Amino acid sequence: MAILRFNALKESLNRAPVKIQEDERRSDLFGRNVFNQKAMRQYLTKDSFERLKSAIESGTKIDRSLAENISTGMKEWAISKGATHYTHWFQPLTGSTAEKHDAFFETIEDGGAMEKFNGSQLVQQEPDASSLPHGGIRNTFEARGYTAWDPSSPAFVWGPTLCIPTVFVSYTGEALDYKTPLLRSVSALDKAATDVAKYFDKKTNKVITTLGWEQEYFLVDSALASSRPDLMMSGRTLIGHSPAKGQQLDDHYFGSIPSRVLNYMRDLEKECMLLGIPVKTRHNEVAPNQFELAPIFEEVNLAVDHNSLLMDVMDKIAERHHFKVLFHEKPFQGVNGSGKHNNWSLATDTGSNLLSPGKTPMKNMRFLTFFINTIKAFYENEEIIRATIASASNDHRLGANEAPPAVMSVFIGSQLTKVLDELEKVTDGKLSPQEKTELKLNVVGKIPEILLDNTDRNRTSPFAFTGNKFELRAVGSTANCADPMTVLNAIVTKQLKEFKVEVDSLISDKKMKKDDAIFNVLREYIKSSKKIRFEGDGYGEAWEKEAEKRGLSNFRTTPEALKAKVSKKAIDLFGELKIMNEREVKARYEIEIEDYSKHIQIEGRVLGDIARNHIIPTAIKYQNILIKNVKGLKEIYGSNFKDQAKQQISIIEAISEHIEKINEEVELMIEERKKANVLEDPTEKAFAYCNQVKPYFDDIRYHCDKLELLVDNEIWPMTKYRELLFTK
Repeated sequence: MAILRFNALKESLNRAPVKIQEDERRSDLFGRNVFNQKAMRQYLTKDSFERLKSAIESGTKIDRSLAENISTGMKEWAISKGATHYTHWFQPLTGSTAEKHDAFFETIEDGGAMEKFNGSQLVQQEPDASSLPHGGIRNTFEARGYTAWDPSSPAFVWGPTLCIPTVFVSYTGEALDYKTPLLRSVSALDKAATDVAKYFDKKTNKVITTLGWEQEYFLVDSALASSRPDLMMSGRTLIGHSPAKGQQLDDHYFGSIPSRVLNYMRDLEKECMLLGIPVKTRHNEVAPNQFELAPIFEEVNLAVDHNSLLMDVMDKIAERHHFKVLFHEKPFQGVNGSGKHNNWSLATDTGSNLLSPGKTPMKNMRFLTFFINTIKAFYENEEIIRATIASASNDHRLGANEAPPAVMSVFIGSQLTKVLDELEKVTDGKLSPQEKTELKLNVVGKIPEILLDNTDRNRTSPFAFTGNKFELRAVGSTANCADPMTVLNAIVTKQLKEFKVEVDSLISDKKMKKDDAIFNVLREYIKSSKKIRFEGDGYGEAWEKEAEKRGLSNFRTTPEALKAKVSKKAIDLFGELKIMNEREVKARYEIEIEDYSKHIQIEGRVLGDIARNHIIPTAIKYQNILIKNVKGLKEIYGSNFKDQAKQQISIIEAISEHIEKINEEVELMIEERKKANVLEDPTEKAFAYCNQVKPYFDDIRYHCDKLELLVDNEIWPMTKYRELLFTK
């Protein structure tokens, strides 16, 4: 194993940056491999193009005759791009993407062949629904499921394949993917937000949800990664002592990007341009060998598709550059983990950002309405939000000082806090002329200036307002953005619907003017949601005690957090809005709770294997070297040898103690794993793995890491942190 480590080090140190040729402007490359409007105009008839465009914008169904015309044009375009196959590209509940390739190839009667792709092949396919996670919705013998074309997300060519974004549903219609509930939530939020936006602008006919994600990741040389069984099998290092230098000097963050990494980024960005992924920002992150990539904001469904596609592309491009991309939230102990910050906002079809104030009090009132309703929605549903970002891997990151804590809270900054404090004082009932003047001139009217000068930022808040958007920072780097965005859309939809009912009631029953009614409802929302607002860093016992007083949840582990997903409140929420029925909600819970157990089970098996088959034999080998040395000293010095061999004997004894502890802890862990494995209830099994199996990981790691400090570097089998984190 040590030979593998040193061979990997030698190979990685001899790497040269892969040469990248960039001879075209990015604006010319952008969208070249996407069946966008430019391609549609060229390959579709004018009538087909207009009908397809109208269907996408209005959400109406595309009939089979139109599908036939589109499929013909799409096929010719794809073949011109070098495509030989097509696939329905979808996002099952595995957390990654899925695809089954079919050729544009059919035989014909005279023994010849032709390229064929018709409307039915474009619109629908039948992949196996039983072999992908389904949470009991389908039986193994009932394999049929359907993928159905999502025309709102354009098809693209990746390699030799035409990829058609689709939803994935069971034979009986239940969603088996992330996209279907997201699309339903987008539609529900559009209706609710448009109804409220019309209070301020009657011309508003549509509200679009936007998302700008930020993808953090680590890059490790592929040879070094391959030398670590834990990285390859579980995505993170299960043992490894912290190096003398980590991130404490803050010299990596925003520093000069290493040459190999920069060329990887350039290559990746070129592919992103071709695929229409509007990546814009790249930089070093805080931890060594950690980086970030971020795009321009897009409509949420397209943004989610682009992030899922990006993760596939990142892996493939990394192979060219001899890198391994680590998306795990905490691949290395002792340094910052990785998140996927979801920047969420709402925009109207008239071009206005509903979470951005304007130059008039009316536009600022609109901003406050959506701003306060979002905070209220988050407060009322903080447990469901916590559940949607829960995973075995994200548990390592949440609360780890550089990331949001497990307690959900909202950060808005001191200036906006003052604004809400002023609004809280609004009179109960009709506003006096003086109050209206003061509100519009002194509070509402000054919001743009307040935001312009507001430099408050909180890097650790789970949900922070950052100027014209809310940033859900607690999402893990491995997550599919669709899940948290679906929940956020849903809770804001319900809140806006309740807001409109309350305002309309005050207008009709209390004969209030619209502004008075809006102010009165917002004032009550400010009061009732005040407990969720927090301006601190969220760490330590003080905040946890304060959060408990406020009645906020504090679920430190995934099994605890996931229970909120199947609460009556969650089932009623999704059912009322027709985003997911009870069966779909419970299926997702079952998939996620089983996924948690499987992740801990795999990590336990890998850790036991490494400890017993790699670490202990190496420690014994070094111990034997020391014993031989002590015997030699005894031959030379006789009865006085202990004076000369004192340190060697001390190390021999220490090694024995650590070996004994490792064996003991591994045995106990295995026994607890066996007990967990016989539990039939998925929830009980997850709690057993969380509370009975996982605690042994840190103990086993401690003794392995102590041996790393004792054993000769020349024979240590596992590639060390200093090599993984600082080999460029």
